Amino acid sequence: MPIPVILDTDIGSDVDDALALALLLASPEVELIGVTTVYGDVACRARIAQKLLRLAHREDIPVFPGAGQPISERPVWWGGHEGEGLLEGAEWHEPIRQEDAIGWLTDTLMNRPGEITLITIGPMTNVALALRREPRLAQAVKAVVSMGGVARVATNALDLPPIEHNLRCDPQAAKEVFEAGWPLTMVGLDVTMRVWITRDEMKRLTAAGTPFHQALERLTERWLHFIGRDRTALHDPLAAATAIGYPFVTCYDLRVDVEVEGSVTSGATVVQRPSEVRPANARVALDVDAEAFVRFYLQRVGSFHPA
Repeated sequence: MPIPVILDTDIGSDVDDALALALLLASPEVELIGVTTVYGDVACRARIAQKLLRLAHREDIPVFPGAGQPISERPVWWGGHEGEGLLEGAEWHEPIRQEDAIGWLTDTLMNRPGEITLITIGPMTNVALALRREPRLAQAVKAVVSMGGVARVATNALDLPPIEHNLRCDPQAAKEVFEAGWPLTMVGLDVTMRVWITRDEMKRLTAAGTPFHQALERLTERWLHFIGRDRTALHDPLAAATAIGYPFVTCYDLRVDVEVEGSVTSGATVVQRPSEVRPANARVALDVDAEAFVRFYLQRVGSFHPA
């Protein structure tokens, strides 16, 4: 049976969102119902997603621009390279859907109770606003898989930042999502910072030479130039693989609280063993078979032939 999923994404900044979308499109077992964009210029992000879907010959998948401003009062980070190497000419201004993304997300989940997995790979603003609109989403969704947070209890703990980007961007939204009482899996930096794709591996990945693969290569090259490295972490693709059932990560039932008030720690995830007072509220990924996942990703997306 197909695995129905919705992708909520801040596609366009780090290339990992585009690489996660590629994995979902390349996975025949997945029914990608739709994409919602979040954070900053959500119209630009929607056009990026639309262009990649068009190159994959999947224009049937709708894209809805969502909330541009976080619930938390903080400035939006914008790299400035979003869309470069992909959007051309009039594509920078092409029409996008005007429907309410939060309403579409809410209605779609409520109309298919217990069926849909929600994959959130950006700040959690759209998801929190949907919960505010319809608290029963917590009972309607099949699962939520989030790329976000950091437990800092793995072997590479000292190499990890105390706060992960998606949660830093909107701590209040993340707090509401983690406290919603639904089946939530957190795929954080403890595992994603152990899976990397290099410039050379990217060239192998895109050897198929389709317009879709060429676009992925251009986006990756722009990102590598932006960060000044020869490799990048596959944060969001690992979350996507986890959401559709691939057991590359090892998860534990833990308690996750999101700090929203600290002057230094706002957006930090405090991960502890559950207790009677603070029961488990998330499955938290703490280990990963990194080599197996990278091999899987290169094979799956590299052999994808849009038709």
